[in-house]
Amino acid sequence: MKKLYLIRHAKSSWREEGISDFDRPLKGRGIRDAHTTAQWLMGQEESPELMISSPATRAIHTALIFAQNLQYPFSDIHLEADIYHGGRQDILNALAKVDNKIESVYLFGHNPTLTNFVNHCIDHIIDNVPTTGVACLKFESEDWSSLGQQAELVFFDYPKRRKNK
Repeated sequence: MKKLYLIRHAKSSWREEGISDFDRPLKGRGIRDAHTTAQWLMGQEESPELMISSPATRAIHTALIFAQNLQYPFSDIHLEADIYHGGRQDILNALAKVDNKIESVYLFGHNPTLTNFVNHCIDHIIDNVPTTGVACLKFESEDWSSLGQQAELVFFDYPKRRKNK
């Protein structure tokens, strides 16, 4: 069984004029939300065996914050260029490279790709994976290169949901 944690990058800043979308940094709120979400995951005893991230600044920064909180080595974060502006197939291609000994992967990316990916795999619809949102999918497959289209949504969480509890 394979567990995939799809994590949308934290809230980014639009304040910097002249900066490309790829290079947008996180806002203060995004940094705080990334820390609290990573700590929440640690409290759920959800640890990554592998982290994969889009190379966009906001995604990498989010992945680094999670790595820090979950005591995952920064140097072991794999960057996959195709995740930035990619689609469902690009995520599947990135996962197909994962060693089958690994059971859990944290993948840091962007919308609308993450929301579309989740909705393609589950039997109901999630309107939106918000910033710093985490959707955990469990696939029956033992092979990352042949994940089925159907997965169980183990949980779906995001910062505002926890604040409202």
